Amino acid sequence: MGTHRESVVEAFDEFRQDIDEHHDRRERLIKISRDATNLSKKVIFLLHRAMTEESNNDSNPSLRVVRRGREKLREVQALYAQIRLEVQAERFWHYHRAVSPGLQEYIEALGFAQYLEHGTLVSYEDVQLSLSDEDGIPYFTLPKEDYLLGLSDVTGELMRFAITGIAQKGGRARAREVCAFVRQCKADFERFTPYVRELSKKQAVTSQSLEKIEDGSRFTAIVVRGSEYDIPPDMLDDLIAQSISTFSSTTSAKSKLGQRDVRSEDDYDDGI
Repeated sequence: MGTHRESVVEAFDEFRQDIDEHHDRRERLIKISRDATNLSKKVIFLLHRAMTEESNNDSNPSLRVVRRGREKLREVQALYAQIRLEVQAERFWHYHRAVSPGLQEYIEALGFAQYLEHGTLVSYEDVQLSLSDEDGIPYFTLPKEDYLLGLSDVTGELMRFAITGIAQKGGRARAREVCAFVRQCKADFERFTPYVRELSKKQAVTSQSLEKIEDGSRFTAIVVRGSEYDIPPDMLDDLIAQSISTFSSTTSAKSKLGQRDVRSEDDYDDGI
C-alpha cells in the first residue's frame, strides 16, 4: 500500500515539475517577445524620424538611415537566438502564440527598412535568413502567417512615411509611388485572407491607410490645381505643407477619441 502511494506521489511530482517548467518557459518567451516588440517599435520610430530629419539636408538619405535601423535590428535577432533551445522542433508551435506578436513587429520593422532601401517587400527567405545562425541554420521555422501579418502592418508605416514627407522635396512623387505600392500590396494580400486568421482585419486597416494616402492631404487635388494654374513648385509645396498640418491635427484629435491599430500593446495576449 505504501509503495503504491509513493509511486502516485512521484508521478504527481513529475506532473507538477512539467507544469512549472511549461509556465516558466512561457513567461521567458513572453518577456523576450515583449522586448523584441519594443526594440522593433524603436527601430520604426528611428527610421521615420531619421528620414524626416535627413531628407531636408540630403538628397538620398535612405541608405544611411536604413543602415542605422538594421544595426538596431541585430539586437532583436540576438533575442531570438536566445530562445533557440526553448522552441526546438514541435515545441515552437506549442508556444507560438507567446512569440507571434514580437515576430510580427520585427517583420514590420524589417519590411519598412527593406522598402526604404529597395522599394520592395522583404522576402520570406530573407526574413528566415535573418533569424538564422552564421551557418544559415534557422533558430526556428518562421510561420508564414506571421510573415504575412507582419508585412501587412508595413502598409501603415508606409502611409505615415508618405503623409509626413509629402511637403518635402520630391514628397508628392514619393507619395504617389507609395500609394501605388500599398494598393498593390492590398490586392496581393487579399487572396490569402481565407487562409490566414486576422488578415482580413489587417486588410481593413490597409484600406484605411490607402485612403489616408489618397485623401488625407488632398495632394491629388492640389497637384491638379497646380498643373492648371501653373503654380510654382515652391508655392505648391507650401500649400501642401499647410494641408498636411491641418490633416495631422485632425487625425491626432480622432486618435485621442479612441482610434487605434488592430495590434497594439493592449492586444498583447497575456492569457496564452
